[in-house]
Amino acid sequence: MQQNNINRLSNFVKQQRGKLRITQEALALKAGVGLRFIRDLEQGKESLRLDKVNQVLALFGYSTGAVNDKTMDIYEVLLNNMNRAVKLTMKNREERFGIILEYVPLNMGIDGWKFVNNNDAKEYQKSGAEGLVQFIPNDLIDGIENIGA
Repeated sequence: MQQNNINRLSNFVKQQRGKLRITQEALALKAGVGLRFIRDLEQGKESLRLDKVNQVLALFGYSTGAVNDKTMDIYEVLLNNMNRAVKLTMKNREERFGIILEYVPLNMGIDGWKFVNNNDAKEYQKSGAEGLVQFIPNDLIDGIENIGA
């Protein structure tokens, strides 16, 4: 498994566990796996038993399967790109540069992002004017790249 996919899986499990507000110990018990396995999974260990990974994912209504590598991992975005300079590549190939301010929830997931363009960022910092903030739904975004600290 590529390291990027391992990180996606690790981030996803951490995010889901956080949503449920359960400990690693509780997750291990509910999934029928050992605590060491949960720790290895969340730390991104490269060699894990797929049947056990699926036991954990089943608690969240998921399983492993073939995925398109270009699929944007919204949980990775949430963990690594909030309030940082990013480049959004839209499905229409347009590129937007700015800052992701926060996520917009939908049911148990993330529908999109509140985003301010670089050109408006200083004004937004001064005024906090909501008119400078754009809502960008996930289905219009092809990728998000962190370009700043």
